[in-house]
Amino acid sequence: MRRNLIVLLTILACGLVACKPGQKKEIDMDKETKLKIETSVGDIVVKLYNETPKHRDNFIKLAQEGTYEGTLFHRVIKDFMIQAGDPESKNAPKGKMLGSGDVGYTVPAEFVYPQYFHKKGALSAARQGDEVNPNKESSGCQFYIVTGKVYSDSTLLGMEQQMNLMRLNNAFNALAQKHMKEIYKLRKNNDQEGLMNLQDSLITQAEAQVAQEPEFRFTPEQVEAYTTVGGTPHLDGSYTVFGEVLEGMDIVDKIQKVKTDRNDRPEEDVVIKKVTVMD
Repeated sequence: MRRNLIVLLTILACGLVACKPGQKKEIDMDKETKLKIETSVGDIVVKLYNETPKHRDNFIKLAQEGTYEGTLFHRVIKDFMIQAGDPESKNAPKGKMLGSGDVGYTVPAEFVYPQYFHKKGALSAARQGDEVNPNKESSGCQFYIVTGKVYSDSTLLGMEQQMNLMRLNNAFNALAQKHMKEIYKLRKNNDQEGLMNLQDSLITQAEAQVAQEPEFRFTPEQVEAYTTVGGTPHLDGSYTVFGEVLEGMDIVDKIQKVKTDRNDRPEEDVVIKKVTVMD
């Protein structure tokens, strides 16, 4: 059974999924910061978390510079999220694939987990994948608002089990990477017994490592949110959540329901007219 858990013989290998000058306001960072995102289908009011200061300050800066004016919600997936902030989406012709634009820098990850998680209405930073971005740094400009779906208690329990298995797999893979020369030699010599013995040894070591940490469990707050309003729990701990929607979830829901093309871009543009810091 343990040998079915991980396939050692598989060779391990190592886009964003996801300036116009203007008058700037002085921001009191000790207070809650609210911004209005004016779109072509209505307004969305968000608040930014002070516990994620790098993302907060960057979002405010881009808003004050007018970076978001004219950009699109370029990636929309019903029951998942709506994504925006690609500078290349401004005046983009119909059918153009979007999502790779940036502002020339990334923002270090700021995970405040499990306090802030991917409940419906969460404002989070898109980023490139782990294979090219192992530190999970955020895009300098692209963001998404979670829509997600409601989960049952049994589904969340199954997700907990999957996440714990993933922890074991990750620990095993890290150990296997350190033994790649030995693995290649055993495979070259067709030493199946040696491979299986090594596999069993690495599994035992991985299990011991994982056992030193508590098993993954959703907090009561997460369970309450995911079983009532919904969200996207599989993103937790992998993408920075730096704010949430205060007003305008009806607008977010309206956007998530628009017709999209095969690249998840709305067929009719949903435009961000302006993002402003509210008094």
